[in-house]
Amino acid sequence: MRYLRSGPRRRQPEETDVARGKTLGLRSGEIADRNIRVILEAIRRHGPLTRMELGRHSGLTGPGITNILRRLGDEGLVTSHRRNGAGSGATATEFALRPEGAFSIGVRVRQNRGEAVLVDLSGQVHDRVYFTFVRTRRVESVLSTIEAMIGRHTGLPIIGVGIGSNDWTAEEAGKLDAASKLPRSYVENECTASLLAERTIGTPAPEGGLAMIIVDEDVQAGFLVRGIPYSGVHGRAGNIGDMRTGPDNVPLSTVVGFGALRALVGDDEFARLLQGQEPPSPLLAQWIREAASHLLDPIIAIAGFIAPSVIMIGGDLPRSTIEALIHQLSVERRDTSKRPFLTPWISPMKPASFSGGGVALGAAFLPFLNTLLPPVSA
Repeated sequence: MRYLRSGPRRRQPEETDVARGKTLGLRSGEIADRNIRVILEAIRRHGPLTRMELGRHSGLTGPGITNILRRLGDEGLVTSHRRNGAGSGATATEFALRPEGAFSIGVRVRQNRGEAVLVDLSGQVHDRVYFTFVRTRRVESVLSTIEAMIGRHTGLPIIGVGIGSNDWTAEEAGKLDAASKLPRSYVENECTASLLAERTIGTPAPEGGLAMIIVDEDVQAGFLVRGIPYSGVHGRAGNIGDMRTGPDNVPLSTVVGFGALRALVGDDEFARLLQGQEPPSPLLAQWIREAASHLLDPIIAIAGFIAPSVIMIGGDLPRSTIEALIHQLSVERRDTSKRPFLTPWISPMKPASFSGGGVALGAAFLPFLNTLLPPVSA
């Protein structure tokens, strides 16, 4: 007869998909690279800073900070000078970002139109171009736009290009990289790029996360949770355009998307809207009412499940139109004739900080985040 062994059994190691000793830690070179990025980001966000202040922001030691500052100075990314009114000693020298030390190009790519911006390390826009193209030749159009922008700014240290697009394929990325003079491109969907612009140079990141809704040909949403973009399984988080919404139970994009707006106000007025003009129009007011009636459903869902501190609405519509849409949403949430309940838990809503939702601007930060600044997961 076999007796059970007395006493606690030794816990067997759990099987994981992680290769032990290979991916759990950082190599010394990776640690050094991360520390350099942390110091540069601290200067970019809070500078000018002294060595002592950098130590408080980064937690690094004085000798380490000195070595990093020397390297950043040699690379032309930071500059130093004496702080006015400071006494003598090492802490009297402060270090500031040198925005012209690096530039990047960001491109927003839709099906038949695009936007390209050239920004410096501080996020200042130095060039902006809007362009149209044929869907089957958009790689060539994007490449031509990038090369023309580089040609207008010969001599600038442009370190890369970022693409903000919902349908930019790996094949298109490979084709662009093979033909471009710049290093490899980095790609994110539009809402993630927009959120990166807000997180990096827009409004201060609120506690509790941030949601972004972009109104274009389709309607999409994106989320920042603890400062990190959340994309869900297969990147499907935020695909709210296919939701059936409103009392008539129709897909959101068919009522709120640009197709519905163009069909209602006509091509000419729609074109003027995208150019920043907003002539008084009862048809535009009608679209705002219908759009708010249907957009409230996904906003209730976002507020109920994710509860972000702020829900931003952006896109190519004039800011005044987006503000009118937000006002109508606040009216709709109190109308119990359509929904037999009030929604007091809805997060505050506000327009996106940048035109176009900041998609091209956020895309321009992708090369910085992948080479110079801490990535969004840091």
